[in-house]
Amino acid sequence: MEQSLTPQESLKLIESMIGQARRNFNRMSFYFLLWGFLLISAMVVTYLLRDSVSGWQHGAAWGMAGILGGLISAVRGARDGRKELVNNPMDTTIGWLWSAFVITMILLIAFSVRSGVDPTIVITILTGLPTFITGQAMRFRPLMLGGVLFWIAGVAMLFVPDALGVLVIYCASMVFGYILPGILLKRHEDGLRTA
Repeated sequence: MEQSLTPQESLKLIESMIGQARRNFNRMSFYFLLWGFLLISAMVVTYLLRDSVSGWQHGAAWGMAGILGGLISAVRGARDGRKELVNNPMDTTIGWLWSAFVITMILLIAFSVRSGVDPTIVITILTGLPTFITGQAMRFRPLMLGGVLFWIAGVAMLFVPDALGVLVIYCASMVFGYILPGILLKRHEDGLRTA
C-alpha cells in the first residue's frame, strides 16, 4: 500500500531530487575542461602545420584529440557511473544528447572531408546546440551563453578570410564556451562538496 505525502514532504522530496540532479550535473566540469583544452590544442597544431604535406594538415591532430578525449571521457564516465547510487532521467537525457551530438559530428566530418570542405564552421555551430541545452537543463547561465557564443562564432567564421582569424575565433569560443563555464562549474561543484 502506497503512502500519500503531505505537501511539505512532497516539496522536500522534489527539492532533494533537484539537489541530486545539480550535484550530478556539476561533475560535468571535467568534460568541458578536458574537451576545451584538447580542441584548442588540435586547432593550434592544425594551424601551425597548415602548410605541411603530411596528414597533420588534413586533420590528424583533430583525430588524435578525438580519440584521446573519447577514451578519457569513457573511462571517467564509467568510473563516475559506478559511484552514482541513483541515475535520474535528466542525466540520461543529457547523456543521450551528447551521444547524438558526437554521432552527428562524426557524420558531418566524414561528409565534409569527402566533399573537400573544412568542417570547422559547421561543427562550431553544431556545438552550440548540446552546450546550450545542457546549460538550460542545469539552469547554468554560463553554459547557455557558451552555446550562444558557439553559434555566433560559427557565423563569424564565415566572414573571416584567413586561417589566423578562424583560429582566434575558434579558440575564443572554446575558452568562453567550454573552459570558463567548466571552471565555474568546478568551483560550484567544490562548493557543494564542502557544504
